[in-house]
Order: sequence, then structure tokens, then C-alpha cells
Amino acid sequence: MYYHRLLISYKGTNYFGWQDLGASQEKLSVEASLHKVLKKICKDQPYSMSAASRTDAGVHAQGQVIKITMSLLLDSEKLLLGMNSLLPDDIRVLKSELCSSELNVNKDSTSKEYHYYFCTDTIHNPVLNDIMAHIPSNAKAGVLDIESMQKGCKLFVGEHDFYSFAKRDRNMHSTFRTVLSCEIVQVQPSMFGNNVYYIKIVGKGFLRYMVRYIAGALFALGRKQISQSDISEALLEHKEEKLSSRAKSRGLHLIQVSY
Repeated sequence: MYYHRLLISYKGTNYFGWQDLGASQEKLSVEASLHKVLKKICKDQPYSMSAASRTDAGVHAQGQVIKITMSLLLDSEKLLLGMNSLLPDDIRVLKSELCSSELNVNKDSTSKEYHYYFCTDTIHNPVLNDIMAHIPSNAKAGVLDIESMQKGCKLFVGEHDFYSFAKRDRNMHSTFRTVLSCEIVQVQPSMFGNNVYYIKIVGKGFLRYMVRYIAGALFALGRKQISQSDISEALLEHKEEKLSSRAKSRGLHLIQVSY
């Protein structure tokens, strides 16, 4: 067998997340699109594929990592070119290289970095609707206190029980996760907006919807709908009622998986 490690990027707008839901499901996934291409390249010879992260519906990736195990002898560069020639325009293989059979792209990762992009301009550039959330900061919608949100980011850093910031999952043995860093970064003003930011969060691993619930809580904090003590309490207790709504998927991007 031959083993390839691929770096891929995709715009998740048209996909029902990463995971292939099976032939009986009509909803298109990124994984299903890759399977369709690999079946052609492998000419029905056996292969398997695994991913570092299972992104949700509408979430984008600039640095998703996948491992392909195949019986067909194929140069990594030819695999990259072949897949990109068959993939839809919103999915691309950025890099392909041979790897060890022992590599587990999910469990062997040391950290994953996500960015949640948002714009606070009163009028949002519609070109960005699919890849950035619009969180207006004005007298009508309410002022978004970025400084308060920046302070709130620090509350999530470290090892915490993120039960209150994730979707319920009976199969999850532990809801403790370690966040290595969390901060808000402002993007230089451009044609895309004068007030564009992203929440940069790096962790050893994340629960389902965890980053989006954290982003939602930070937006609520910025609107003064909740306090920093509310966040601290939620990290100490199992709260069934969420502090805030879950941030929309469109602003979330998987940036990098480190090993």
C-alpha cells in the first residue's frame, strides 16, 4: 500500500460539512466529493481516506489535512494534479507528499488553528457574505465592545471543561479541552471593509460547535448581554442552557493543523 498526506482547501458554502453521509443522503459533503474523484483515479482499486478535522456545514478550510491509503502506485505530484483536474472549483489540493503508514492525521496533530472572521461595518460588503459574519456595531444594532471581547478571550485559554460550549454528545468521554491561545486580530482596512476582525483560536482539540459557541459568547459579551463572570461560571459548571446563540458557520475557517 502507498500513503499520501494531502493539504487541502475548500469553500464550505455549498457543502453539508466534511463527513460523507452515504449514498442514501442527497446532501453533498466535501468528503463525498473527494471520494468521487479518488474512485476515478484509483480505477476502483481499494483506497481509504481520513481527515484531521470534521468541519461542519458551511465551514471553510485553508489547511485541512487528509491521509490517503491506496494500492495504486502513483507519484504525489501526479495525484495532486489529477485530483485538481477533477475536483469542483471550490475544493483544491494545495500540497501532496508521501507519508508514513503510521500517521494518524487526527490523533497525531499537536494543535489546530481556527479563525472566525467578522465585519462590524454598518453596511456589509455582500461579496463576503459566504465567508464572513456580519456583526454590525452601531447605535441601532448595539455597539460591539472589541476591548471587552479581547479580555473575554483570555478566559478560554488553558484546560477547561467546555461542556457548556459544545453540542451534547453521549459518545464523548470527556468534555475537557486545552485552548493554547485565543485573541482578536484586526485586519487592515481594504476594499472588503474598514472594520474586519477575526477571532484566532488555537487548541489541542475541539468539541463539536465549540469554536462557534465561544465566538457567540464573545459577541454576546461585546454587546454587554453577558458578563465575564458568566463565561467563567459556564466553564466551571455544566449548563444545559447556552450563554448565547452559536455563531454562524460562514465565518469559521480551519487555518492550520500542526504536527
